Amino acid sequence: MGKRRKGRTLALMILYELEFRPGDGERVLKEFWQDHPTLPEVQAFADSLVRGTLEHAAEIDRLIARNATHWSLARIAPVERNILRLAAHELLHRHDIPEKVAINEAIELAKLYGSQESGAFVNGILDQIRLHLRPAQQAPA
Repeated sequence: MGKRRKGRTLALMILYELEFRPGDGERVLKEFWQDHPTLPEVQAFADSLVRGTLEHAAEIDRLIARNATHWSLARIAPVERNILRLAAHELLHRHDIPEKVAINEAIELAKLYGSQESGAFVNGILDQIRLHLRPAQQAPA
């Protein structure tokens, strides 16, 4: 497993834990890294994804809700919800990560950790988000 994929996997684990311990971010991160030691660059990448996702949580959740046709955010299973949040953060705020990579990595996480239909579900929502964002990103400055 590559370092960035490992970082995304660990970030997903942290975000999932935060579903059950909201508002306890710093403590969860500290305890998580004590229990899951990893390479410094993997930890740094995962930390940046978690912190960025949390920092922009309201914006990300609105974007997911707007693009998840017939699904409220609360109805989306926690694993898929956090995969979507992580990938949406990458699409919105990590311009060093190509959008195709962000979406493909999210689909792979969904296939590994979600239900049988999770990959297609995550792909559909992220593709809508990508289409929603593209005009804004291509607008002249």
